[in-house]
Parts: sequence; C-alpha cells; structure tokens
Amino acid sequence: MENPVNDTARIETLLQPYLNDGEYYIVDIQVAGKQGGLLKVTVLIDSDEGMTIEACARISRALGNQMDEVDFFGDSPFNLEVSSPGVDFPLTQPRQFTKNVGRLLKVQVLNGPLLIGKLESVDEQGIVLDVPPAKISKTKRKALTELPPEGIQTIPYESIQKATVEIQF
Repeated sequence: MENPVNDTARIETLLQPYLNDGEYYIVDIQVAGKQGGLLKVTVLIDSDEGMTIEACARISRALGNQMDEVDFFGDSPFNLEVSSPGVDFPLTQPRQFTKNVGRLLKVQVLNGPLLIGKLESVDEQGIVLDVPPAKISKTKRKALTELPPEGIQTIPYESIQKATVEIQF
C-alpha cells in the first residue's frame, strides 16, 4: 500500500484545481482502512466565508471522478467524504483563526496553561487572546503560588497545542 502521507499529499495535489484559486483551503485530509479493503478518505475544506453543502458536493464529485480516473488506490474501493470542519474541530490554520476573531476560544498552550478568552486579533506570527480573570475565591487565591494568566495574551502559532471555539449559549 502507498504510504498514507504520500496518499494525502497526492490527494492535496489533485484538490488544487477545485479550490478556486485560494477561495477554499484544505484543513485536513485523512485516509483510513487497509489496502484491499474499503478505504475511507475524509477531506475537510473551509473558506473565509464558510462552506456550502453545494460547494462540498461539487468538490467531492470532481475529486472522486479524478481519483477514479487515475486508479488512485488501484483496485481498492474507497468512500470519499468532503465536508467543512465542525465547530468542535480544532483550529489549525491561520485563516481559521482570522475567521473566528471576536469569538470565545479555548487554547491549550504547549507546556503551558489552558486559556479561555476572546480572540482579539490574528497576524502571521500568532493570536491575541483577551483572558478574563479567573473566578477564584480570596482564600484559594492566597494559597496559589502562581495566579492563572489573565488579560491580553499573545500566543505564537507554534505554542498552540490545541485551539477550539467555545460555543456560548
């Protein structure tokens, strides 16, 4: 079987013509299953304005047809699923962060604290999060050797272990 890393790189190459010159971008590509059995190919794409079902279906048909034409997996059957990442899918691309400015994020900092705050801005280097003071009683506050970070926090992309949008009701 081809190397799954090679498969995802090849799928990414096949996808390029359907991304409308950068209107859409790839968030994730996964290939699961064993060669000879049914393979599942999951492609997550997004755009700055969000994805429509029609756009996902159009890209899925075009990519699926092209994968069939080039016998992408040889004789192995595959299911192709093209969709946008759900709201609970971690943010991994700068464009995803930009799209969510103003929303509440939960960010696990690499070798650091878990921060929850409003995404204030995004640039090429990272994000700026406004973290409200933690609700800690005065007694517990005195017992803590270090208070959790609060206020404006600048976080470089390489320091973000995981970031998700927090849904507010």
